[in-house]
Amino acid sequence: MKLPFVLLASTALAFIPEKTLAQTSEQRVIQLEEVTVEGKREGEGGPITASGYVATSSRSATKTDTPLLETPQSISTVTQQQIEDRKPQTLLDAVSYTPGTRVGNYGFDPRYDAFSIRGVDVTYTGVFRDGLRQVNSPNGLFRLEPYGLEGITILRGPAASIYGASSTGGIVDLISKRPTFLPFREVEIQTGSYDRLQGSFDLSGPVASDNTLLYRLTGLVRHAGTEIAAVPDDRVFIAPAFTWRPSDATTLTILGEYMDSNTGGTAAYINNYATDASGNPTSLSIGATRVYAGDRRYNDFRQQQGRIGYEFEHRFSDMFTLRQRTRFSALGTNQEYVYGGSGLTRENNWGIVSDTHLESHLRTGEIDHTILTGLDISRLSYISKQGFDATIPIGVDPALSYREEQTQTLTGIYIQDQLKWRKWRLTLGGRHDWLTSEYDTAGFEYDRSDAKFTGRAALGYVTDFGLAPYVSYGTSFTPNPGTVLNGGVAEPTTGEQIEAGVKYDIPGMNASLRAAIFDLRQDNAVIYQVVDATNQQVQLDLRSRGFELEGVATLAEGLSVQASYSYTDARILRLTPETEGNQLTSVPYHMASLWLDYTVQDGSARGLGIAGGIRYVGESFGDNLNRPVIENDARAYLDAAIRYDLENINPSLKGLRFQVNATNLLDEDGQVCTSNYCYFDEGRKFIASLRYRW
Repeated sequence: MKLPFVLLASTALAFIPEKTLAQTSEQRVIQLEEVTVEGKREGEGGPITASGYVATSSRSATKTDTPLLETPQSISTVTQQQIEDRKPQTLLDAVSYTPGTRVGNYGFDPRYDAFSIRGVDVTYTGVFRDGLRQVNSPNGLFRLEPYGLEGITILRGPAASIYGASSTGGIVDLISKRPTFLPFREVEIQTGSYDRLQGSFDLSGPVASDNTLLYRLTGLVRHAGTEIAAVPDDRVFIAPAFTWRPSDATTLTILGEYMDSNTGGTAAYINNYATDASGNPTSLSIGATRVYAGDRRYNDFRQQQGRIGYEFEHRFSDMFTLRQRTRFSALGTNQEYVYGGSGLTRENNWGIVSDTHLESHLRTGEIDHTILTGLDISRLSYISKQGFDATIPIGVDPALSYREEQTQTLTGIYIQDQLKWRKWRLTLGGRHDWLTSEYDTAGFEYDRSDAKFTGRAALGYVTDFGLAPYVSYGTSFTPNPGTVLNGGVAEPTTGEQIEAGVKYDIPGMNASLRAAIFDLRQDNAVIYQVVDATNQQVQLDLRSRGFELEGVATLAEGLSVQASYSYTDARILRLTPETEGNQLTSVPYHMASLWLDYTVQDGSARGLGIAGGIRYVGESFGDNLNRPVIENDARAYLDAAIRYDLENINPSLKGLRFQVNATNLLDEDGQVCTSNYCYFDEGRKFIASLRYRW
């Protein structure tokens, strides 16, 4: 998938592009088992059911409450407990310990959550929110506040048979916090590196004593800097939610969010380039300097975003359940940058997504069927205005001389049958999508219509002792917003994958092990690459093969573990003759991670929690030509955390927890290059927090 000019060049802004800037199963609420200082929650039929670090079911994979052990697909889950222990500040932080997920391709960059799964970019088409695709435009990508999440589900491999337009590499489903039956109240203050100051709150419970109306209100205010003096990290975030449950058969949940955030329009450093005999830059990058590419006098990147939606469920009987999810979202950006002159991008997008499906439970002979039939409709519209002027003083807005706009409408119908016969589990699914695109840029109109069928077939076997091998095949399809190539809108990206794996839930323990091997192909993927110091869009075909291992556990002795390893061999099949067969830029063969968290259970240190983690990223190439001059070295990042429940000092302090989290303790801030442009990793960072729950 492409990364827009503003992500790689006009934001890194080392280059001017070729067109020179002219161109719920049952929707029940997540319920608190008890309000304790650990804050452990137990979901009862909710989007994610988990105990500590170990998830047992998630609706994301099948849109039904299917145990993860019985779901024949590679799945990872970031639970609420993991979020509380690691305190991730971005989506990239949250998924950095899951196998096959490559974060940090562009070094330190707080503006966008750009990452890949199994070597396939998922930035634009792989992020979903509460089971609905998160619509994005070239410079309008929704920012995530992790404090507003209950959990994250990562599906590796195609999921288009039920989700429609999505990445071949997989999807990341972000689960919003929902109202709880039991009262839950939390306030927290934070400080830390770069003059960080943050306050947050999370309040939930019933509105009335009959528990028919529940609420949740989550909010955050932050004023902070970053390691680049010209790049702030400020935001205001508020997320109200209400659940109305007039009966056990009917549930309506309203989910809302508003966020106003500001960071830097440029977050990169000037690169050195070799020159030809005439002094013109060539495509051979020497590497990044420590000279900041922007100017703090004209560098604000403000984004205002909002969403409002609902989830409705009605259970007619044990046989039939109807669900509908609908969300309207909008965002506006105002991005200032400086690189050889002043640049400005203003973009607004609007999107509506709706998914309606009927879940039916039938039995034919000895075979149980869970049948899902659905209709999915989404519409994205955006307007982007851009301007650049090298002659005006810094701080003066350039004229917005370039405009583009696009509307995409996607309609899909789908059916899925989950068959259960003795210990066998067979999943069959198919979907047909119709896409229309109306694109207008610089006075030229490009219209396009496409239709595509996608499907999935998977077979698994569940033993009595917790072992479940499986094999699956799936295809994918996704349009490319805001992309014109070869005189027209870019071809949709398509893909397919075959996967085999095994899952093991260790009997008598809250622990699970997962292993998967995969072979995927993706055609007509849109990417950006730098050629002769110019950022250009191209489409390529790639093939990615590899395998992944993952283990998670939360044990009664106070120990929690998350470990992963992935091997990914992502190769270019079609781009240019010089790159065919090469390793895809910035995709390492090897990645591994380990996180250990231990809480003292008794004695004078009871309530003391200590945690440490290491993330290893192997060698990769900094461009698709695989030239050693910008090869990325292997590196490891060390993270740590310590916390203490103050009630162990004095019972009157019950509910108070002090916690310190550190990322990249060894300050590994070396150069990382992608698509022939080089960045620097984020350095060491500390966050101290004091939380009170009651």
